[in-house]
Amino acid sequence: MPLKKLIYRVLPSDVGRIDVLIARLLDFSRARVRGLMDHESVRVNDEECRDAGTLLAADDLIEMSYDPQRKYREKPVERKPHGFSIVYLDSEVAVVNKEAGILSVPTERRETNSLVDLLTNFLGRGQHRPPKVSVVHRLDRDTSGLLVFGLAPPIAGDLIKQFKARKPKREYYAIVAGRVAQDQGEIRTLLATDKALNQRSGATGELAITHYRVITRYADATMVAVKLETGRRNQIRVHFAEMGHPILGDVRYESERAAHKSWPYKRLALHARLLGFDHPVTRKSLRFEVDLPDEFKRFSRHAPARQSTAQH
Repeated sequence: MPLKKLIYRVLPSDVGRIDVLIARLLDFSRARVRGLMDHESVRVNDEECRDAGTLLAADDLIEMSYDPQRKYREKPVERKPHGFSIVYLDSEVAVVNKEAGILSVPTERRETNSLVDLLTNFLGRGQHRPPKVSVVHRLDRDTSGLLVFGLAPPIAGDLIKQFKARKPKREYYAIVAGRVAQDQGEIRTLLATDKALNQRSGATGELAITHYRVITRYADATMVAVKLETGRRNQIRVHFAEMGHPILGDVRYESERAAHKSWPYKRLALHARLLGFDHPVTRKSLRFEVDLPDEFKRFSRHAPARQSTAQH
């Protein structure tokens, strides 16, 4: 049966949601209208429209092509991964944006909600043999942001070599307690791990180098961009805590000073915003950036800036 076509110009009395108008015009339920739109059968002003909540204005032109006998069920919503989003994916590497609260890798307690587990399950859906998700680097559980994984051990090995050679570009954003005085600076110490697995600066340990620049100064906090020259455990957290500017939300290093009334969240104010590396197979230079989390944006609204360097 050939499709019916209805072209309708919106009257001033029709202004409102498009699904309500189409339901009235075609005598469809609104669920059926959503299905119709999912099947690319509605155009507004000669452009495809798939959003049932689209608001119409007077004189908009709607075009509907439909089979009166068809049910037009909505298409199932694509299931999104839990705890992360895919930023880049090919057959060799996966770059993801990790949410705070998710472990990067399984622990000795065999927690099953680590990012490795979640990514393996997500990539393995519908496959007889899921890819081997191999760890390259990590983020603390309460830190969000970009991570790269190799999808085979040799691929991960190449990326690990790049990290050891300090080739990847990495930039974090952090909100730290107090007003950092210098617009930019370098922190250079030797870090050693104590019996409680905390990192401390001292006369012995591994060299750790952190570079920072101020993005925004608030009344009693500072947003900084941080670049790592080395990648020691908890390096950013330790360095800023020992500067007297612990990262907000840090319960391990200078926890009392890290508490802030405008940061009530059970996470660190630390986000891996930028990551760049050479593709292990094509050798093409890849660079990824993600937006700041909502918690950072809400903090900026609730704690107005007093001074900004505007060096993004």
